[in-house]
Formats: sequence, structure tokens, C-alpha cells
Amino acid sequence: MRRFNRLEFADRQEPSQATLEQLSHERAAEHDEHYWIKAATDDRRNGYHESALRHYSRALEMDKSLVAGWVGQVQMLIALAEYPEAELWSRKALELFKNNADLLAVRGQALCRMGDLKNAQASCDAAINQQGSFSIPWIARGELMLARKENIDDYCFDKAVQLDPDWLVLLEIGTIYLHYDRATKALQRIRLAVEKTPDHAYCWYCQGVCELALGLTGPAEKSFNHCLQLMPKHSLALRSLNELKQNRRVLLNFFRRLFRFS
Repeated sequence: MRRFNRLEFADRQEPSQATLEQLSHERAAEHDEHYWIKAATDDRRNGYHESALRHYSRALEMDKSLVAGWVGQVQMLIALAEYPEAELWSRKALELFKNNADLLAVRGQALCRMGDLKNAQASCDAAINQQGSFSIPWIARGELMLARKENIDDYCFDKAVQLDPDWLVLLEIGTIYLHYDRATKALQRIRLAVEKTPDHAYCWYCQGVCELALGLTGPAEKSFNHCLQLMPKHSLALRSLNELKQNRRVLLNFFRRLFRFS
């Protein structure tokens, strides 16, 4: 709040933690639900899923009629591997928004991750059969096809991209492929996301993860470094680079010992 910019504290002391928390709450109260949805979306685009989840929840505290908040909340729970909780909240949301295509779809994804393919199929089918065309049901259907090892995942994901060309759709399809250990297909999708938005650090990080999964350590290192050029404090990229360097040293020491005693 502007009035706190000029706030003076006795004896020029630093504010206490309690005071900082109070200011934070008062500042937060100035924002409406649309602000928190945007904040959640921005965090999601940077791969900050826990923070995005908090912001979606904050938006729903202000307005429970925001379907996008419910859908986003479930999607972030899935991204955080909280599958039973994701399924629970999708069911609660469907009590409010019966037969909503996106909610049916994300419930299908949660069930799929839990291994309940029968009910996942029913939920995905119900989502696809709703009137209108939406990308999220096709993403869920694509994941179900992967889980069932049926070779029509590309068709489903392509359909999702046609309906929503946002690079985030490509990126999240890539992370689904990674979940099912399909790194080659993941890399194909994520490279397209990088081409669409080359100035976004999280895309480069995800590309590095795919390359690393395929044993492409040189390209992975370049991707992580590019990520850090765009966002110097990207913790996951820093950790991945450190692990790459450590593994390289271990391998180098192994060969040194091997040739020393040969």
C-alpha cells in the first residue's frame, strides 16, 4: 500500500516479522480475484507450481465461481504429484459445475495418474462429449492413450494444440511425455515451445531436462546455461548444471584411475 512506503519505525529499527506479515496481508487485500488468477498463470509459466497453487486458491477464496481457478488448482496438484488430492478437488468442483468439460478432463488426468484407467476413461469420454471444443479434454485424452499404450496420443495432442496454440500447451504436453518416460516425444514438443518463446527461461530448462534424459549432456548443458542467462537464479537449472559437472568429474576420475593401473 502506498501509505506504507512512507511509514517510519521507532528508532529507525527494522520492522518485525509480525509487522511484515501484517503489511503483506493488507497489500494482498487490495487485489481482486483476477489479479490472483494472473499471478497463478505467471507462476505456472515459470514452473513455480506450488506458488501457482497458492494463488489459484487465493482467487477461489474471493470468488468460488471462477472455473479457471478450480481447473488450475487441480492441474497444479497433478503437477506436484498430489494425485488423490487433485481427484478430490476436481470432484468438489464438479459438484458446483456439473459436466464442465475442463473439470471432467483434469479429473480424468488425476485418475489416470492414480492408475484408475477405467474411471479415467469415463471422465475423459464425458469431457470430450461436452458441447464445444476445448484443448484440456484432448490433453487428458492424449495422456490416457499414453497410459493405455495406444498409439493415438499424437492425434489427441495435435488436436489440443490446434484448439489452443499457446506455447504453454506444448510445454505441458512435453511434461506429460516425460512422466511416461517418452523423452524423445517430449523433446519434440518442448522444442516447439522454445521456438515460440525463446526468451522464456522455463522452456529452456525443460528442454535441458529432456536432453539429459536422452543422454545428450552437451546440448543439455547449453540449454541449462541459456536458461540461466535469462533467469540467473533459476534454482533447478543451477542444480542440474552442478550435477552435470559433478558427474563429469566422477567419470573423468574413473578413467584416470583406469588408465593409471592398465
